[in-house]
Amino acid sequence: MGLQSVSVPHFSWDVEPVWEEIEMQVKRSILKATAAILVSVGAFAQTPAPAPKAAPRLVLWVTTNAWPDGGEIPMTNAARGENKSPAFEFHWNLGTNPATAPDSLQSYAVIFHDVENSSNKTTNDTLHWSAFNIPGTAKGLPEGLGSGDLPDGTRNGPGIASRGGKPGAYFGPGAGPGPIHHYVFEFYALDTKLDLPATTTREDMLKAMDGHVVGKAAWFGRFHTPSPQ
Repeated sequence: MGLQSVSVPHFSWDVEPVWEEIEMQVKRSILKATAAILVSVGAFAQTPAPAPKAAPRLVLWVTTNAWPDGGEIPMTNAARGENKSPAFEFHWNLGTNPATAPDSLQSYAVIFHDVENSSNKTTNDTLHWSAFNIPGTAKGLPEGLGSGDLPDGTRNGPGIASRGGKPGAYFGPGAGPGPIHHYVFEFYALDTKLDLPATTTREDMLKAMDGHVVGKAAWFGRFHTPSPQ
């Protein structure tokens, strides 16, 4: 039996179009990735840098053991009681840390007023007491501050006690029975002393202090005379 020849079919493989398609897909992927990177870089470049943190500053604050801030003022410090000025302590902080007073500090001033009252149908409230030229070296105010000009240079200024030409002196809360009145002690630390007479006005005090305040603090209190039983 003789060998027979077998016919093998011939296949033609044209790979060039396939590689061209793959190459195009790779190029498109690279272009997309490049575009995404450029967008990200552009967005990052346009993001503003975070603002630098503000440096802590010296802050004045005050305390008293006479009553808690915003609490009821006792009769000891009321005009209808013993009429003694409360003791206050001065403190300074740099941020959250205790600190010493600024080198520029020359004096303190205090203004005590009843924010509930209106005087003579005006927007002015009732000024009870003020004092200025308290030495910058003072660590606070003692209880029962004296009247007039004091040996350390403190000068009692305008207020209820000084009406009629009398020496200035502390004059405590005096609201009668009824709605509670709110009072505030405002303390100013100044880089100067005030060249003002004891007979000055609150308005002139504030004008003289303007531009010289290196610290300010406040302490609040409430008062009305108890109703008769």
